[in-house]
Amino acid sequence: MTFRPNQGEGSLGQQTDTERLVTQARQGSAVQGAYLTQAFFWMFAGLLLTAGVAAAVRLSPSLLQAALDNVLLVIVAQLALVMIISFGIRRLNATAALGLFFVYAASLGLTVGIIVMAYKGPSVATAFFSASAMFGGAALYGYTTKRSLAGLRGYLFMGIFGLIAAMIVNLFVGGSTFSFIISIVGVILFTVLTAYHVQRIANGDLAVATGSVEKAAVIGALLLYLDFVNLFLFLLRLLGGRR
Repeated sequence: MTFRPNQGEGSLGQQTDTERLVTQARQGSAVQGAYLTQAFFWMFAGLLLTAGVAAAVRLSPSLLQAALDNVLLVIVAQLALVMIISFGIRRLNATAALGLFFVYAASLGLTVGIIVMAYKGPSVATAFFSASAMFGGAALYGYTTKRSLAGLRGYLFMGIFGLIAAMIVNLFVGGSTFSFIISIVGVILFTVLTAYHVQRIANGDLAVATGSVEKAAVIGALLLYLDFVNLFLFLLRLLGGRR
């Protein structure tokens, strides 16, 4: 998505703001560093909130039962929140977008809490630390590489849709081998997505797309958050020992 300033009366001031934003986001190393740091900060805050809610689900039988009874509603609400933040970011202010992000992170804690209940504690820890290492390595590569990853965009989107379709099929006709292959593909896909998203954030692409560094930091946090959570869940399926 390309940011286009209005061409009517007053467009000069808007164009100047846009040029300033592009210059700061793409050329100013200090602004880039602060912008990327802010995205990571909100991402980690969201992960802590998710982990806290997931722990509460594991420790509270009543909360666990409530989550199980309303799991479909929670999933629909989560999808709606992601759509609102992603497609409504230009209309939302940064504070509202950040608030919705934390609501989403809290709600995802309910579903993550349900999922991890099926696995042994050491398996959950192994998957988490493995996801952290892979995420960190991919993020570092995305930030430091001089190679543009923009060309991967189409392949990554096709990979996401293909993965979703495969997971739906797996619910009905899949087996252990098919599930194993899906998990491998998921780990690879979200590792590459991490590097791609970090580069987009660092290059200022999201700032240009949203028209605001603050909003771009929220969108960046959401993308990185989703990358890490999905990487963790696919590794849990791949490496985890069920109870």
